[in-house]
Amino acid sequence: MSSATTTAAPSHEFQLQIGGMTCASCVMRVEKALKKVPGVQEASVNIATERATVQAGDGVQPQALQAAVEKAGYEASPVLEDAEAAGAAASAPRGLPGWWPVALAALLTLPLILPMLLAPFGVEAVLPAAWQLALATPVQFVLGWRFYRAGVKAALSGSGNMDLLVALGTSAAYGLSVYLMAVAGGHAAHGGGMPHLYFEASATVITLVLLGKWLEQRAKRQTTEAIRALNALRPAVARVRRHGVEAEVPVRQVRVDDLVVIRPGERVPVDGVIVEGHSHLDESLLTGESLPAARGEGGPVTGGAINGEGALLVRTTAVGAETTLARIIRLVESAQAGKAPIQRTVDRVSAVFVPVVLGIALLTFGGWVLASGDWEQALINAVAVLVIACPCALGLATPTAIMAGTGVAATHGILIKDAQALELAHAVTTVAFDKTGTLTEGLPSLVALLPAPGMDEAELLRLCAAVQQHSEHPLARAVSARAQAQALPVPAAADAQALPGRGLQATVEGRRLLLGSQRLLDESGAEAGALAAQAERLQGEGRTVSWLLEAHGGGARALGLLAFGDTVKPAAVAAVQRLHRLGIRTVMLTGDNAGSARAVAQPLGIDEVRADVLPADKAQAVQALREAGGVVAMVGDGINDAPALAAADVGIAMSTGTDVAMETAGITLMRGDPALVADAIDVSRRTYAKIRQNLFWAFAYNVVGIPLAALGWLNPMIAGAAMAFSSVSVVANALLLRRWRPGA
Repeated sequence: MSSATTTAAPSHEFQLQIGGMTCASCVMRVEKALKKVPGVQEASVNIATERATVQAGDGVQPQALQAAVEKAGYEASPVLEDAEAAGAAASAPRGLPGWWPVALAALLTLPLILPMLLAPFGVEAVLPAAWQLALATPVQFVLGWRFYRAGVKAALSGSGNMDLLVALGTSAAYGLSVYLMAVAGGHAAHGGGMPHLYFEASATVITLVLLGKWLEQRAKRQTTEAIRALNALRPAVARVRRHGVEAEVPVRQVRVDDLVVIRPGERVPVDGVIVEGHSHLDESLLTGESLPAARGEGGPVTGGAINGEGALLVRTTAVGAETTLARIIRLVESAQAGKAPIQRTVDRVSAVFVPVVLGIALLTFGGWVLASGDWEQALINAVAVLVIACPCALGLATPTAIMAGTGVAATHGILIKDAQALELAHAVTTVAFDKTGTLTEGLPSLVALLPAPGMDEAELLRLCAAVQQHSEHPLARAVSARAQAQALPVPAAADAQALPGRGLQATVEGRRLLLGSQRLLDESGAEAGALAAQAERLQGEGRTVSWLLEAHGGGARALGLLAFGDTVKPAAVAAVQRLHRLGIRTVMLTGDNAGSARAVAQPLGIDEVRADVLPADKAQAVQALREAGGVVAMVGDGINDAPALAAADVGIAMSTGTDVAMETAGITLMRGDPALVADAIDVSRRTYAKIRQNLFWAFAYNVVGIPLAALGWLNPMIAGAAMAFSSVSVVANALLLRRWRPGA
């Protein structure tokens, strides 16, 4: 019994680079071999990236996985951990030598097919049989040896692949020619009365298949261009200042808190914070933003960006695998290595493809022998069936489109974590937005400060700043900024505690204070008093109102209120309008009051608003939208959005938000631009369209070609050409995705 049936949660993930795969049948063989290793719970192989991802429990060693793959007849090596080396390895075609075998095969084959090419012009130039044998033999058994080697390994393992079909088909044509030579005897040797031989068919098929695989590898290399472009952003050295002395060191030797000097025009080698200097940074290849971003002291810098006009001194905050660039590379690689749900159906078809083709070839041979008695023609038609069958196109149809789609999306600031998110996003019918930080700038300012009778503004501001002095919430930062501007002394706070969805509480100068929403005021039993009308007016204007309360006895009293205003992002209106043009309904889910929510939603044209929603209620609201029959995408940026992001069919996180949100989401937008939401859905739709087109053509080649070959309407050379170029056409069609542009 396979260990894959265990229900234990995976504790380790291994990645292997696989060599020697030629078609979807090979994928199934490698996956089957890996799943038989004791302790392996799941194995997924991607033919386009030539990479296997294995989930396994404790005790499973990489050597055991490599041995299982090699026993199945393929090559295996661990994927390098270093992102730069790994990306280089991933971008290098494996399993085929360079162009010279194709050129040599073509050189030897051309004289064999030349008589056929000259015949329409009335030129008869038949090569002697011995010459044909001399030209075809090295093509068949030297240049074509790779098909025998891989085909025999497949047969010995009880399965089949493209190599087996090519080896059987060309061997039959070659063997028939040798047999006819032997029967013809001396007549064939002198060219007199020599029967037609089929050396040109076997040699041409091998040449065309080699050419097709070479073109396919070149095209597949282009699908990994995004990874190579990202790896190219990483400088090899950094200029580090230690103990007042500057020295160039390899980037791998840079440590957190090192001071790195970045001169004008240089590429930033690490993530960090500017401690000295001002400049503009070109982050276009990381975020898709074409305009350089201004940065000064205290501002963040990201490894891979290009420094503009100013010299910078940066304190390192992340190195190696923890940098933003390394995380982006891992996300793109993960998406490109994964399988879309539709691919699993294709894999099941591919598992029986070769046995079915072999059966059809035998039926073709038997049928022609019975119908005509011409076993020579019967064999040629069976050969045509074998060589036109193309499991390669089936195997490449989905992964090449996913690689191209995720790659082009990454170059424009859209990181798609896995193939499932990419496939699901094309069907999205409803987009639910968080408000603050997603549709608005998320940088509210304090616009009103209204104390209750007996309080003054300075005292109210001082106490509010004390309660939330350790909070990173945007409203807290707005209060702190106002207190600092007025040079108010902020007392210490003790026993600070968050009240989820309501606010927070703390003890300040012996007083138990609560600061939060209208919900907090209502639940505490405090009376708004004279401030009620003003609070209602401010909320009607779209302001966010917070109340400062003092707990006493079993209740609380209101000390005053604060009102905050936020700014809608400039691109938000166009973003919502574009979603509507795509036929997508929009919903806003926010913890703010109804007035504040409506003030943002109405000018944007949001279809539905749900205000005063707690974090847990956001997830329930998303679930309700799904149960109503919609495919829901949730867009958010905060920790409180994580449950809703997880509950949605597709979670979309802004990279300007928290790491928790980005880890939960299936798609991350590298800029805080809501227009990228429509772009993410659009690139998903176009990618899925390419998948459907590729699968259609892959099946069409076989559904149309195999019957034509069986009926004798295709000779082996044409069949071989069709098989060879079916894979190339599928990959080339996927590469058209590289022309996609945001907003198109």
